[in-house]
Amino acid sequence: MAGSGCGNACKRPAEADGTAEGLEAARKRSRTERGGRHKAKEKSSRLSAALFGEDCEISHDQVYELLKYAALGKCYNVTQPSWCRIYHQSHLAGVVVIVLHEMSQLHFYKFYLQFKHLRKVFQHRFTKPPSSASFLANLYGEGADVKTQNNAQGLISTSSGCIPKNSDLQCDPIIRKYGESKQGLTRYILTVEELKKNDYPMKGSPGCKGYVHTECDQQRTDSSPLFGLDCEMCLTARGNEVTRVSLVDAQGQCLLNELVKPESTIVNYRTRFSGITRKMLLPVKTRLPDIQSRLKKILPHDAVLVGHSLNADLQALEMIHPSVIDTSLLFARNEGRRFKLKFLAKAVLGKEIQCDQNLGHDPTEDARAALELAQFFIEQGPAKVAELNLEMLLTTERLTEVSQNKSALQPQGCRVQKQLNDPPHLSKPCFLDCLQVTGQKPLLLGRQEVDSSGLCQSNLSTSNKQILQRALEDVPLSTFSIVQFSLGPEYIASHLPAGFCEKVRSKLTDMLTIYAGPFEESFCLKSVKKEFGKCGPIQSLTVVTETYQPYVCIQYEVLEAAQLAVESLDGAKVAGSCIKVQRPVTAAMLDCDVLIQELEQDIENEGVIYVAGLKKSLSETDLQEEFSHLEGLETLFLPKDLQSGRHRNCCFLKFQTSQSAVDALEVISSWAVKGSKLRSRKALASGHLWRWIWQMNHSSGKQVGNSLCEKTVPLSDSEQDLRKKVKKLDQIIKKLYRSLQKNTLCVVLFPGTNSIHESQSGLGLMGIKDNGGSSAC
Repeated sequence: MAGSGCGNACKRPAEADGTAEGLEAARKRSRTERGGRHKAKEKSSRLSAALFGEDCEISHDQVYELLKYAALGKCYNVTQPSWCRIYHQSHLAGVVVIVLHEMSQLHFYKFYLQFKHLRKVFQHRFTKPPSSASFLANLYGEGADVKTQNNAQGLISTSSGCIPKNSDLQCDPIIRKYGESKQGLTRYILTVEELKKNDYPMKGSPGCKGYVHTECDQQRTDSSPLFGLDCEMCLTARGNEVTRVSLVDAQGQCLLNELVKPESTIVNYRTRFSGITRKMLLPVKTRLPDIQSRLKKILPHDAVLVGHSLNADLQALEMIHPSVIDTSLLFARNEGRRFKLKFLAKAVLGKEIQCDQNLGHDPTEDARAALELAQFFIEQGPAKVAELNLEMLLTTERLTEVSQNKSALQPQGCRVQKQLNDPPHLSKPCFLDCLQVTGQKPLLLGRQEVDSSGLCQSNLSTSNKQILQRALEDVPLSTFSIVQFSLGPEYIASHLPAGFCEKVRSKLTDMLTIYAGPFEESFCLKSVKKEFGKCGPIQSLTVVTETYQPYVCIQYEVLEAAQLAVESLDGAKVAGSCIKVQRPVTAAMLDCDVLIQELEQDIENEGVIYVAGLKKSLSETDLQEEFSHLEGLETLFLPKDLQSGRHRNCCFLKFQTSQSAVDALEVISSWAVKGSKLRSRKALASGHLWRWIWQMNHSSGKQVGNSLCEKTVPLSDSEQDLRKKVKKLDQIIKKLYRSLQKNTLCVVLFPGTNSIHESQSGLGLMGIKDNGGSSAC
């Protein structure tokens, strides 16, 4: 498999041309080198994510961050994602994203027992917002258009062209700053505030005493003449002093190209950049005041100076000029970053400047380049400049430099004549283009393709079995793969069987509910509430009066609390009565014990315990201090009411190992914190699940406490069929996952649903496959 780290790209310049021959060569080489290369590596990639408690909700942009870093790595100047960390990214064998279309977090927990493979392999899970129609494109860059190639089976195998949409122009920093329409040159002259902000010499500014004013005070118009200016400096005892000055007019004619001897002794000629040598300056008699006088004579009173970071040149010249167009600010970027003049000349003008074979920079060449860039911007307007997609060109250039050991970007439509008609700039660049530059072919398989508007279109004739067969063949040959499965056309059309969501909510409510009793007629309800409250936060408490003796129906907020009540209070004496504690008896609850057992063994809950009976007055800091001496404690999560923000009387403790968690349970059983006796057990819903349960529970309209039994309703044909399909889908994912090599990052996404009728959150599962076939954490 072609490695997604920088090593692979750097070692294969001959195959990085993106041609069919180059890609085929990469495939053949990957077959022969794959095994030996990975065996030679000692380090394994690891994934670390703080997905615990409230930190489990991840946005689409954060998923994009993860995939971009995994695919490109830090040697391409891509930073680690903000919410998780990949260790030894360069050792990743590949990235595989499995998308389960039309499925949500609701599906995962409705068919939790059927998703046997998924819940046992992926420890890292997160909730994500419901997806839009452009979900696929958002995975690898907003507004991306994917060029598709259909094969005989109707499968879609793609390599990305990442064409942005016109609507994304509004996000471009150039458009945000200047708008889309063409304007005269006066619109691009720096304002007084911009001059101050960017350290331009100004009248009355500190440090500008003795500076010479150009006396160009006439009002500027859109017909005012432009002049390109550039200086080269050497380091002297005083700091940077000018040693060469060039000025060109609007036609590019050189009006001034003079060497200048500085007043102070030169300590560093900086020949590599300035091109100045000691020998060159020996015969020079021209001093700075001479240059200042000549510039004042040449420049008309309405002159507009153009340069790249011209503030440095004017500071070195010790001159003040009121009207400036700075090309480093004109071609705006996000977060205050600036394009280099060399890059802009190549990408916009198609010109090579500051070439490595030359001794230093040529100030006349630089002044002319800056002038032509400003003229281009004024003549074409901001919209055309934004359409050049400079950010993507810069990324491509950097990748080419790394992969081919060249300093110049290969001509790939950089010239203006070709770029003017290209689609506009991406607000979130599509990183799949970057992979193709280095000869690494991204792969998209499944029923969904992306049309020119960025929206997904379905090809319903393709089966999951066909997709799997193709994935087993092609995924090992691709650096970055997106494989899409779904439950079938009938579920894409109807989304969910009737009452599907309500059944999940109803079962969840039953699992959170316990019945306790019988009690005496005159029992103290307050005592019952106090005793059962020690197991965890109670949502509601109701007295059942339909029975011979009273019972109490208690609905908890967390699964662990209900389970603790069943385990610790069944047969106990509460409020003067020996009581029985049980869950509701319904058809849906017959597999409750199995479900609880599987949740306990879920890999996400490994090393996590639940502790109840805490005083609500205790803060997270107090609890950290109380539990700090427990061996192997990694982190603590104190659940809060998502509406009031108040924390509950329980917490989750996560330990480095399962054994540390088991030892902690024994210790805590004999503890009292600030006078409160604690109760604890293994966690059932410690990660993203507790939040989802809270939301489902608080949106429930189901009344509890009316009856102990409900009429058994057989499963509908559609739901029985759905269960079978989910089980098969889990097996298909298992086969694909087993075929992946060690050190492959695998992300499984339930996109969620978002429509007028309903909105269901999505779910993500992720891990890096280790030797044992599970995910490495």
